[in-house]
Amino acid sequence: MPEADTANKPKLGPGRMVLVVGPSGAGKDTLMSALREKLEGHANIHFARRAITREADTGAEDHETLTRPQFDRLVSHEETALSWEAHGLGYVIPKVYDAHISAGDTVIANGSRRILQRAADKYETAIVLLITAPVPVLAERLAARGRESRQDIERRLQRADLEPENVPNLVRIENTGPVENSVSRMMVALSLQD
Repeated sequence: MPEADTANKPKLGPGRMVLVVGPSGAGKDTLMSALREKLEGHANIHFARRAITREADTGAEDHETLTRPQFDRLVSHEETALSWEAHGLGYVIPKVYDAHISAGDTVIANGSRRILQRAADKYETAIVLLITAPVPVLAERLAARGRESRQDIERRLQRADLEPENVPNLVRIENTGPVENSVSRMMVALSLQD
């Protein structure tokens, strides 16, 4: 279910929506966790807790659990900041984060390449941090997680090289060295200091 057309509405600001995207195995969750720790105490920066149509799993992202009817209702009533579907699941960035952006704050969210244009249309400032790694590194990381079959990993890797096209404010961060280096690049991209 697509969200309502945002192209003709005034853009939301003056704060920023920062979407962290990239292929599975690139290390998005690791980098977001390290960035959150580094920015602890910054009252004007909020890390979005997503709602997903999946049961909570201790080995996965901390999220609110939604039923499919709840997801469909939120989307159809435009009660989300952003929403999308991928891998048979529905994902929601809750609407409460729009209030933070309206107040001039920065919201950092684990996003999807599917919503980048929608975010650019909706927010005055939408920044995309594309976290990447070479395919052999992605394969090694996905295999180490032990959550997917070899065929599932191969399917994910076929999508790994999908670079978003014509996306404004996109910053590419290759995550192959120490976590601290990638987090420093994220901080620079967002013009943030400790």
